[in-house]
Amino acid sequence: MVSSPSPRIRKLAQDRRAEILAEAAGIALNDGLERITLRAVADRLGVRPGLITHYFPAAENLVVEAFVQAVSEEREELFPDGGTPVERLAHIIARIESGRAFALSRLWLNARHACRFSPLLAEALDSQEHLDRTRLVALIEDGVRSGDFSLADPFAACIRIFVAIDGVGAYVNNPNPFDYEAFARFVTDVAEWSVGMPSGALRSAVDEAAARLPDPPAPTP
Repeated sequence: MVSSPSPRIRKLAQDRRAEILAEAAGIALNDGLERITLRAVADRLGVRPGLITHYFPAAENLVVEAFVQAVSEEREELFPDGGTPVERLAHIIARIESGRAFALSRLWLNARHACRFSPLLAEALDSQEHLDRTRLVALIEDGVRSGDFSLADPFAACIRIFVAIDGVGAYVNNPNPFDYEAFARFVTDVAEWSVGMPSGALRSAVDEAAARLPDPPAPTP
């Protein structure tokens, strides 16, 4: 007796959309926003491009949503719950200075350039920056209340820290290693000064945070 083939199970619309978006976010992080095309995502998922256009009629919308998803996921990695304000700030800096956030740094650099030509991406970038700043300002304010930080303007400190992070990120595509001490600990030193911690105190906390970070995933061949 010949058995009949199993019927194909159609995915729920929200599951299919999430699958497409996750694939596009992966392309954004690994290859760049300009590599996100309807065909590229379709090929990776083994489906026809028409299925992608059913959920994302315009490629620009897929690019923007992929950027938002990628940076939103990283935000949760940078700002975990629990720990003292010093430990939470040290965790952020450890991820940046250890190289675990290189893919995200490349994505932000990529998005800052691409948003010149896409008002939709520019709006998304501005919105995501606002969310990051809100999280960091809240963290700094917690540190002021606990007495760990000594400063009058948490928002100004937040801006200085993010400018330092972006400055380090500007070197992420350097063809050769850039291993100078002043560069390697730049974010730590700027953050320590910005939040009013004693000299060297934040370096110690960042070293401890770096030791607790899990090993980065092996590179995809």
